[in-house]
Amino acid sequence: MSGAAKKASSGPSGVSEWISSAFRFAADRNDFRRNLLVNVGLFAAGVWVARNLSDFDLMSPQAAT
Repeated sequence: MSGAAKKASSGPSGVSEWISSAFRFAADRNDFRRNLLVNVGLFAAGVWVARNLSDFDLMSPQAAT
């Protein structure tokens, strides 16, 4: 794996390399374990967002300050 062997550089090229490696990690269609990890992570993030957004009641009267 040449990406892991290369030394991570700082600056914009380091960020672009990180983004491209994250995209390659998520887009590898042939690796079941990676797909499972990405899908479970996305599901957990969606559940977390849904639970936190459900705490807001937009129709409730607001406290006067």
